[in-house]
Amino acid sequence: MDLIRIIVAILLPPLGVFLQEGLGKHFWINIILTILGYIPGIVHAIWIIARR
Repeated sequence: MDLIRIIVAILLPPLGVFLQEGLGKHFWINIILTILGYIPGIVHAIWIIARR
């Protein structure tokens, strides 16, 4: 299941974080990072998924 979340996180980072954490603070942080730059959003999403 983590592999699917990582693939989703690469394509759409906020969705990957949402699948892992729900609508918490990490989701909103990832929205902001993705708006500021796509790569920081991907890095943050993969970090959130991999830490669990």
